[in-house]
Amino acid sequence: MKNIILTAMILLLTKVVFSQQYEIFGKIINTKGDPVSGAIINVTPENLHSISTQNGTFKISGLKRGHYKIVISYVGYKIEEQSISIPNTANLVVTLKPSVELLQEVIIEDHHASEKRREESHNIEIVNNQFIEQNLGGSLMQSLRRLPGVSSMDIGAGVSKPVLRGLSFNRVAVAENGIKHEAQQWGADHGLEINQQTISEAEIIKGAASLIYGSDAIGGVINLKSISVPMENTSGGNLLVSAQSVNDQIGSSLNIYGRKTKVYFTTNGSWSDYADYKVPTSVVNIYSYPVQLNNNRMRNTAGQEGSVNLTIGYKTDSLHSNIHLSGYFSKVGFFANAHGLEPINVDRQLHDADKRDIQLPFQEVKHLKANYHIARTGKNHLLRFDLGWQHNLREERGPYINHGYMPETLPDSLGVAETLERKFIKNTVSANLTDQFKIHNHTFQSGVQTSFQKNEIGGWNFIIPEFTQIQSGAFIYDKWKLNEKVLLHSGLRFDIGHINSKEYYDWYKSRILDQETNDTTYENLQRATNLNKTFSNLSYAVGINYNLKHFEGKAHLGKSYRMPTAKELAANGVNFHTFSYDIGNQNLHPEESYQLDVSGEFHYPLWAFQLSPFVNYFPNYIYLNPTPFFDFEHGAGNQIFEYHESEVIRFGGEIHGHYKIMESLKMGVIAEYVFSEQLSGEKKNYTLPFSPPPTLLFSLKYTPNITDKFMGTYFSIDYKLTGKQSRIVPPEFETEGYSLVNLSMGTKLKWNQQWVHFTFRVNNLFDKKYLNNTSYYRLINLPEPGINFSVSVKIPFTF
Repeated sequence: MKNIILTAMILLLTKVVFSQQYEIFGKIINTKGDPVSGAIINVTPENLHSISTQNGTFKISGLKRGHYKIVISYVGYKIEEQSISIPNTANLVVTLKPSVELLQEVIIEDHHASEKRREESHNIEIVNNQFIEQNLGGSLMQSLRRLPGVSSMDIGAGVSKPVLRGLSFNRVAVAENGIKHEAQQWGADHGLEINQQTISEAEIIKGAASLIYGSDAIGGVINLKSISVPMENTSGGNLLVSAQSVNDQIGSSLNIYGRKTKVYFTTNGSWSDYADYKVPTSVVNIYSYPVQLNNNRMRNTAGQEGSVNLTIGYKTDSLHSNIHLSGYFSKVGFFANAHGLEPINVDRQLHDADKRDIQLPFQEVKHLKANYHIARTGKNHLLRFDLGWQHNLREERGPYINHGYMPETLPDSLGVAETLERKFIKNTVSANLTDQFKIHNHTFQSGVQTSFQKNEIGGWNFIIPEFTQIQSGAFIYDKWKLNEKVLLHSGLRFDIGHINSKEYYDWYKSRILDQETNDTTYENLQRATNLNKTFSNLSYAVGINYNLKHFEGKAHLGKSYRMPTAKELAANGVNFHTFSYDIGNQNLHPEESYQLDVSGEFHYPLWAFQLSPFVNYFPNYIYLNPTPFFDFEHGAGNQIFEYHESEVIRFGGEIHGHYKIMESLKMGVIAEYVFSEQLSGEKKNYTLPFSPPPTLLFSLKYTPNITDKFMGTYFSIDYKLTGKQSRIVPPEFETEGYSLVNLSMGTKLKWNQQWVHFTFRVNNLFDKKYLNNTSYYRLINLPEPGINFSVSVKIPFTF
C-alpha cells in the first residue's frame, strides 16, 4: 500500500512539474546600448511572439520545460537567434547588430520589405510612415519624391500628382488597401485625394506593372497601405502636430487603435489648414505682364485638407477580414491673377486682406471610400477578395466669363450656380479576387479584377461628356525558385473594357453662317456624340532575380496596356491649364508599352551601390498635339490641340549609393535621368510633356548617441542639383537648372515612459528663386516656394 501511495505521489509531482508554465523576460539593445523598441521576438516551436516596449523590454508567457529557439528581428539589424532552456533561462539581454548597408538612407525597411525586394523582379521601393514623417512635405507625393525615380507635379504648396520616371496622369496607378484609387486623375490640376497622415506603408513599383494591376499601371504603381493591424491585447495611439512656415500651415492627426485577441480597430482623423504660399520675389511675370505680390505671397493659393478613417477587423492565424471606411475633403485656391495661362485683373485689396481666405477661383474635392477585405491562409495557399466602392465629387468654381456666343449673364433657367464652372461626379465599384498557392518550388498567383464607373458632369463650362465604363481582366503569374540564388518569373494577362459616352449640346445657341446662301441661323452646337467603344489587349511579363550574399540582381521585361480615357476619346472644350482647346479622337487604340528594367545592387558593411537602368518603347503613345487652328466659338481664340498617337522611345535610370564614413556618419548620392523622344507624328524628334530634367542629390547624415533620454537622433543635409531642361514640347518653355540645400533633424525624447518624436526640416535653405519644369504653374512662369521651416511632434500613448 505504501508503495502504491509513493508511486502515485511521484506521478502527481511529475505531472505538476512538467505541466508548470514559465515566463521569460528580456531586453533588446543595440551595439551602443540603447534600447530597441518594436523588435519582434518569436519563440519556436511553440509559435509564441512578443514585441519589445519603448524601454526595449519584453515578456513571453506560457512556456513549459524544454528547449526552444528564440528569434529577434528589427528594422536595419541582423536577425539574432539563440537557443534557450526552460527553466534555466529566465532573463535575457540581446544585442542586435546593424545589418549590411541596404540603401537604407531613404528606404526604411523591415524584414518583409527586404525579402520582397529580393524576390520581385520589378524595380521596387518600400518605405513606412517613419520615412514620410522624416521627409514630410505639403502632400504625400512631396514626401515621397526623395526616392529614386519618384517626383511630383505640384499645384502650389499643398497639392500634387505622382510622377514615376516622367510618366503621370493615367499612366501611373495608385492603389490603397488593395483597391485602385479612382478619381479625375486625367487633369493636370487634379491632385491625389489621399491624406499622407493615414499611410503606414508605401510601395513604389517603377516600370511595366499591368500584369497584376491592370490598365493605368503602364508606367508603374504606387501601392499604399493605410491599415496596420495592432498587436494582440494592445490599445493606444498617437497625436501628430505639424507646422510649415512657407504657407503658415498648421496640421494635426490623431490615430487610435485597439485589439483584444481577434477583433481590432484603427481610426484616424486629420486636418490641415494653410495660407497663401510665399515665393522669393515680390513680382512675378505672366509672359510680359507683371504682377505685384503682397508680402511675396501667391494670391489665393490657400487651402484646407481633412480626412477621417475607420477600420474594423477580425484576425486569426488563418483568416483576416476587415471593413475600411474613409472620407477625404480638400478646398484649394488657384492663383488669382491668372485663369489658366490668361492674366486677369483681380481685386487685390479683397485677396490681400486675409492670407488664409479662399476666394474664386478654387477647387473643392470630396472622396468617399468603403472597402471590404477578406483573406484566408492555408499551409501553402492564400485566397484574397477585395470589394470597394468610391465616390468622387469635384467642383471647379470661378467667376462666370462669357466666351464666344455665351450670354453676358448666366440665365437662372439653367439651374446652375453662377460660380460653378465645372462639376465631375464619379462612382466606382471594384472587385478583385486573387488565389496564391505553392506547388514544389513554384508560387502561382491567379486573379480576376473588374470595375464599373459612372461619371456625371455639371456646371456651365464643358470639356468631357458623361460616360460609363467597365473594365475586366484576368491574369496568371508564376514565381519559380530555381535554386537558392535564382528566381524566374512569368505571367500572362487579358483585359477587356467598354466605354459609353453620351452626346452633349451647348446650353446656349451659337451663330451658324451658311457659306452658300449666307443665311444665318442660331443652334445649340453639338460638342460630343454618343460613343460606344470596346477595347481588349494581352499583357505579359518575364523576369529573373539573382541573389548572392553581397549582390542582388534582377531584370524585368513586360508589355503593358492602357485603355484610352474619356478625355482622350471625347474631349471638346477649353483646357485652362494650357490655355488650349482640346479635342478628343474616337479612333484611338489601346496604348501599349514595352519596357525592360535591369537592376544591380552591391551591399557591404561599409558601402552600398545600385544601378537601375530602363528602356521603354511605345508603338502608339497617346499625345495631345497642337494644330495651326484656333477656336473662337467657345473660348478667347484658344489654340486647338487634338489627340494623336505617336511612336515614342524612353530610356534612363537611377544611381543610388552611400558610404559609411564612421559608425554614426554616412554619405550618399542619388542620380536620376530620363530621355524621351517621339519617333513619328507631327512632333517627331520632340520630347514628351512634363519630362523631368536630370538630377543629382548628395547627402550627409549624422546619427550620434547622445544620452539614454534620446533615441534615433539624426542630422542630415541634402544638396540637390537639377539640370537645365531644354528638351521641351510646345507650349512648354525651357527651364534653367538650379541647386537647393535642405536640412533635417530629428530625435525621440523619453517622456512619461513614452518616446516622443520630434522632426525639424528646412527646405530651400537659401531662399532660391527657381522654376520647376513639372509644376502646374510653370507655364505662367510662377516660381516655386521659398525657404520653408517645418516641424512636427508625434506623441504616442497607450491605455
